[in-house]
Amino acid sequence: MGEKKIAIILQQYSIVVRGVERKLKELGYGVTVLEPDTDLIKEQAPLMDLFVLYLPKDSKNREEDEHKFKMLAQVCDTIQDYKKSMVVIGEKSYRSSLMDINPILGDCEWVDRPVDMRLLAVAIEKALTRDGQPKVRKSILIVDNDPAYASMVRTWIKEFYNVDILTAGKQTLSFLIKKKVDLILLDYEMPVMNGPEVLQMLRQELSEVLPPIVFLTGVSTPEEVKKVLALKPDGYVLKSKTREQLLEYLEEKLK
Repeated sequence: MGEKKIAIILQQYSIVVRGVERKLKELGYGVTVLEPDTDLIKEQAPLMDLFVLYLPKDSKNREEDEHKFKMLAQVCDTIQDYKKSMVVIGEKSYRSSLMDINPILGDCEWVDRPVDMRLLAVAIEKALTRDGQPKVRKSILIVDNDPAYASMVRTWIKEFYNVDILTAGKQTLSFLIKKKVDLILLDYEMPVMNGPEVLQMLRQELSEVLPPIVFLTGVSTPEEVKKVLALKPDGYVLKSKTREQLLEYLEEKLK
């Protein structure tokens, strides 16, 4: 089957990283060390079988940590776009924060610091096998001018899906050109550019690659529902639905 290729992504090379690199080579893997640069990762991703994300130390500085989290989120999104497996090495204190900003990390193999090379070898072997592969989460884009409602929905579903939020309909096209999603939850009533106008724009510009679009609406009278369905969206969801009802709907929609 040939040599498995692993990329180690890190911010700063160290003696510990050198030990990790040496151990992986001893196990027969081809190893490449990369900086957390998304363009570089995009270039190398097709050649790699696995990425090892070596997290920076907990700095105890909130502003510095937020910058690191943002950078790591971009790195993880890029790796996920190529459907590559990840093993994460880092401190336990970072785990919950990182999984909050990027839930896909919850499905990855984790190795705590200080690094136990035996446990690292087991984690990598699991990640490289079919059963050990992390689940590929579906991606959902919420487009709603009410940030409080959008954030609530994100909190409801982020355990199961990758979620992005836009608060203006006009941002949707440029977002979708850069990033693919599996479903769009689109607010029906928005200022400047409402849901129907966004739907029409996307159908004109992205007709062949447009993901399913489901309207979010607060109106439930037969007349209003008929008006929504006349636009032939892929579905509609009442904003009054509970978390459980929404998750059940999305599970069925994304089969």
